[in-house]
Amino acid sequence: MNLQSMTGFARAVADHQGTAIAWEVKSVNGKSVEVRLRLPQGFDRLEPLVRQVVQKRFARGNFQATLTVGRPSGSSAQPVVNEAFLKDIAGLAKRLQEQFGVSPASADGLLALRGVLEVPEALETEEMRGALDAVIEHALDEALTGLASARRNEGEALRIVLSGHLDAIEALTLRAEADPSRQPGVIREKIAEQVRLLMDTGAALDEARLNMEAAFLATKADIREEIDRLKTHVASGRTLLAGGGAVGRKLDFLAQEFNRESNTLCSKSNAAAVTAIGLELKAVVDQFREQVQNLE
Repeated sequence: MNLQSMTGFARAVADHQGTAIAWEVKSVNGKSVEVRLRLPQGFDRLEPLVRQVVQKRFARGNFQATLTVGRPSGSSAQPVVNEAFLKDIAGLAKRLQEQFGVSPASADGLLALRGVLEVPEALETEEMRGALDAVIEHALDEALTGLASARRNEGEALRIVLSGHLDAIEALTLRAEADPSRQPGVIREKIAEQVRLLMDTGAALDEARLNMEAAFLATKADIREEIDRLKTHVASGRTLLAGGGAVGRKLDFLAQEFNRESNTLCSKSNAAAVTAIGLELKAVVDQFREQVQNLE
């Protein structure tokens, strides 16, 4: 399966008996599927269907879908003048002028009165509405297919970036593993030197207890487990990227594990070189996690 980014845009157009139809859909990062719609007046009936289709096709993302419907010229109903009502209003206006001397009524003023000029609703049968809705739904499907394609293209680009981050994490892990400061002889000599310095102070120190404490510190400073877990996490990350699909949440959890191990490595480090590697590792892990946020 392909990886999908949560970022994308697509547009699809269609025509139905002179009616122009256009869908624009876009998506950005989101924890779940959230859909916002902009539908023309009279098309609210499509909202449940659009939400259902988007939720079925995508696992995560904030989506915005905009529908535009342009009726053909000449298809709108012609206004009708209620002549009987207009005659009554005009007669009343004339009487008011004669009796009270008010200004004569103008034609545009009379036509602007409610009920004088009426625009009847266009007659649309259920069959006509169903045919139009079918074309709109087909155009929506095309737009969502285009959006999925855009998200896949972005996802493939992210796969390359994330694979590079995993390679960098692996390389840093191997550097830490091979650092001379981790050699048993080096660790033993460093601890022995610290013990000698303490004994030379002349303080009443128990040599056996010092040796026990030194052994404990040597064990505590060992980063073997952290290195092994980092290697395991790198392998898991590569498996997830290769498998594809909606793996964004799993990779985000993996990024948290990377961060935890890099923090522990820094805290247990007994050499400046290993600490520097740990800090560099944390920077790469932050970059990895930032990019993972864009994945479905």
